[in-house]
Amino acid sequence: MPELRLHNSLTRRREAFVPLDPQHVRVYVCGPTVYDLAHLGNARPVVVFDVLVRLLRRLYPRITYVRNITDVDDKINARAAERGEPIAAITARTTADFHADMAALNALPPDEEPRATAHIPQMITLITRLIGSGHAYVAEGHVLFAVARYPDYGRLSGRSREELLAGARVDVAPYKRDPGDFVLWKPSTPDLPGWDSPWGRGRPGWHIECSAMAWTYLGESFDIHGGGQDLLFPHHENERAQSCCAFPDSAFARYWLHNGMLLIGGEKMSKSLGNFLTVRDVLATAPGEAVRLALLRTHYRATLDFSEALLGEARKDLDRWYRALERAPAAGARNDAPAPVIEALCDDVNTPLAIAAMHRLADAALSGDEAAAVALRGGGAVLGLLGQTPAAWFRGGGDDGAIEAAIAERLAARRARDYARADAIRAELAAQGVLLEDGPGGTTWRRA
Repeated sequence: MPELRLHNSLTRRREAFVPLDPQHVRVYVCGPTVYDLAHLGNARPVVVFDVLVRLLRRLYPRITYVRNITDVDDKINARAAERGEPIAAITARTTADFHADMAALNALPPDEEPRATAHIPQMITLITRLIGSGHAYVAEGHVLFAVARYPDYGRLSGRSREELLAGARVDVAPYKRDPGDFVLWKPSTPDLPGWDSPWGRGRPGWHIECSAMAWTYLGESFDIHGGGQDLLFPHHENERAQSCCAFPDSAFARYWLHNGMLLIGGEKMSKSLGNFLTVRDVLATAPGEAVRLALLRTHYRATLDFSEALLGEARKDLDRWYRALERAPAAGARNDAPAPVIEALCDDVNTPLAIAAMHRLADAALSGDEAAAVALRGGGAVLGLLGQTPAAWFRGGGDDGAIEAAIAERLAARRARDYARADAIRAELAAQGVLLEDGPGGTTWRRA
């Protein structure tokens, strides 16, 4: 088994991965705040950490992968007020949309997908512990974490507290002991979501949510914590601080992985620039598999410049790889990933190097090497690619009759109020590159 090496943001160096328990590797990745459709930047960590988890499953006997849903947040409250829509309706619809879009990118569901609103008691427990140890205090109905009580604050992001405060947008409220202190619990007015607590009716701060959910499913210490570079500060810094103070003998996460940012045509994605792209926007123009490969063509730690040209190159690569599979009908096995692909991914999830290995396998397969075609299929499996037959890829995928039957089954499930089954059917079709659109005239579908 090749040695897995990962770049640890905490130490700022590449390290050999040594799990706490070689029989059970535990991973936590920050998931979406469900108030709107996922954009391409949201999709990048999902795809990156999906590849990491697929790799880990080939190296270790058991993996627990947790990715949360943030369904209590001021952005959600603002969207509900803006649209005059119940919060529960917004979060349910947006969660279903997120699942469908990620399935279209062939991202496997996590082992656990906790929702923040289902873990309020655990958050209250953590906050109570922090108050008891002097790491948090109550002020005017708020509970705040006292950053000055944690000497290691700033280690993860590699900056001093002064640098962090200078670069952060902090709410310097009069009840704070220190400008950098952050909210663990805040009061809720009657029109906002709230839960009873020892400090009055209120709702959690963002950071405590992930600490509570990671603790619930992975324990006080676990192996890997992942997310986008934009979460390094303040979210991950604050998560680490409050978790290490709540459990002083723990390490919380031992390896921190952060993917780089995403640009569109060389510019930061922005609605004002007109280059803001949701996953749904891109799936309207290209198959999900091509979008996924485009996201993997750049190393996860580097900035990714997403463009039509990049997407076109990904489609050409997939055309070529599927042609290689077409030359070798026996290439049905998908479990044994070839050593060059595994070795590349063990080098800090080096997907560009893995893709280069896939091209070499395709060259051999196109020259008639059936073993290379089988290996190509196996390499695709660990990258989350080449899951279709060549015929399905080249005709756009799927059987129209089967799609219509699935839509009818989904309609029946919705009429029976079996919304979980209805959402599952939608996600299954999305994974096949079939997107559903519900409208006044019923449900229509199109290929991604």
